[in-house]
Amino acid sequence: MNVVPHRDGATYDHQRDGVRLAMQHNRVLARLRDGQFWTLKRLAQATGDPEASISARIRDLRKPRFGSHVIERRYLERGIWQYRLVTGQLELIA
Repeated sequence: MNVVPHRDGATYDHQRDGVRLAMQHNRVLARLRDGQFWTLKRLAQATGDPEASISARIRDLRKPRFGSHVIERRYLERGIWQYRLVTGQLELIA
């Protein structure tokens, strides 16, 4: 049985949101694993998830309980950023 990690937030309800956000997490991480730079818009098109949700999942990926992933970002233009997962990093097992 898979364990769905709890998340933070005043409006977060684990019963309602846990599985949905875990699935978003998996979709975003699967795309970022290619090591390429992605904009939020491109990730939204690829996953079907809203850009704001993808941004939140990227923040989650950086947290220790979600893997302490290193996510680089670079400025593209007009307030648009690109994000890339740094691959080859060691993953800690808790």
